Amino acid sequence: MIGLGKFVTVLAFPLMLSGCVTGAEYASKHAGFASVADKTAIVTTKQTVWIQNQNQARSAAAQVKNLLAQKKTVDVETAVQIALLNNKGLQAAYADLGDSAADAWQSTMFINPTVSIGTTGIGTPELGAFKTIEAMITTNILALATRNQDIAIADTRFRQAQLTAAVRTLQLAADTRRAWIGAVATWETVGQLQRAQAAADAASELAEKLGETGAMTKGAQAREHVFVAELAGETAKARLAARLAKEELTRLMGLWGNDLDYQVPNSLAPLPKAIAGRDAIEAEAIRNRIDLQIAKLELEATARSYGLTEATRYVTDLEILTGFETEREIEDDEKKTRTTGQVELAFAIPIFDSGKARMREAELAYMRAANQLAEKAVNVRSEARSAFESYRSNYDIARHYRNNVVPLRSKVEEESLLTYNGMITNTFELLTDTRDKINSILLSVNAKRDFWLAEANLAPAIYGGGASNAPAETEVAAASERSGGSGH
Repeated sequence: MIGLGKFVTVLAFPLMLSGCVTGAEYASKHAGFASVADKTAIVTTKQTVWIQNQNQARSAAAQVKNLLAQKKTVDVETAVQIALLNNKGLQAAYADLGDSAADAWQSTMFINPTVSIGTTGIGTPELGAFKTIEAMITTNILALATRNQDIAIADTRFRQAQLTAAVRTLQLAADTRRAWIGAVATWETVGQLQRAQAAADAASELAEKLGETGAMTKGAQAREHVFVAELAGETAKARLAARLAKEELTRLMGLWGNDLDYQVPNSLAPLPKAIAGRDAIEAEAIRNRIDLQIAKLELEATARSYGLTEATRYVTDLEILTGFETEREIEDDEKKTRTTGQVELAFAIPIFDSGKARMREAELAYMRAANQLAEKAVNVRSEARSAFESYRSNYDIARHYRNNVVPLRSKVEEESLLTYNGMITNTFELLTDTRDKINSILLSVNAKRDFWLAEANLAPAIYGGGASNAPAETEVAAASERSGGSGH
């Protein structure tokens, strides 16, 4: 017991030197999530949850059921909210945040010491034998000396994980919004093709009757029949595309079973009267892009790692061994016991490894992170400009089809109808003009879809989470670690 008391005194000294850093802020089951929810709510105006038990899962499921019950025809805002509540991939991304919090929490804890106990003995008691009992406790004092730096690196990684979770949330919201637009646009295309199909069927029937009277050649009849057949194939393809587009939306919303019985509108909303001006969109993106903030933290963490590598360049393993040794022997029929304390210091002597290679790796890691940050800033500016250019140009294109092309086609059809009624033109010229009008309407639908997709891409360009953004991985401290109507 005397030797053990000496050990406690010796070991406590380096522990007190390391400071008093606690991991209370990382210990919560929802550590860091409040920041994620607040940051994403500003952009999406939607609620997101981190589900970690059955009660929370049931509550989220009830919210989804309620949203579906309220609106059998799901609008885009409802679809985004359902996805944020119900997408299991997003919950997996939030688990990564929990892992990072646990790592940061672990970094605040002291390294457990290693205890070793042994005995040695010579001879037998009858011949005056003696025994030695040794007990040693080893702790890494270099880890204690660099503990605050390790905690700072872990905290930076934790903040990166928070931003990564926010990016994943924004990405899911943007993907869901785009999927909803795609699904609705495909069903609107189906509707237009069905109208064209009706006109084509009428032409085909008329061609058949005229052929029976000899007023129309077989070749002309065949042209009308083949148009009907081709249009039927195009309509079937459009229906398939619409079903697949809706299925993609279903996946993002995480729906299955009875929840699949929902509908989307038959057509997209009309174009707005005017578009929003974004004169300072580059500055907005530089200020708000979350993936750019992640890259900044990457540079910060790498810089901290570089400092840690420099601090441990020559000594990478430094341990203090403390304990006691008790000797018991029998001399002249008298038992004698002697206990002595021991303190040893063990470290690696850098005869062969001077640490230059590790320093070079740390320098390169820092330069890599710095250049990646600079590249990210350039790309963010370019992406913001491209997003706004697409938004503005697609609006002009869609408005051109709405205001010029479709009205002109309608005018052509009206004039054709007047001349037909006056027996100046025949039925097939009228049907041809009607089909041309349908084609222009289809082009107008596609242009309107492209505009709404461009509008949906504006927020990701400013805040992050766009389709072009790869999942933000937290690769930090590399050197240190080496070391309305009916719907469908």
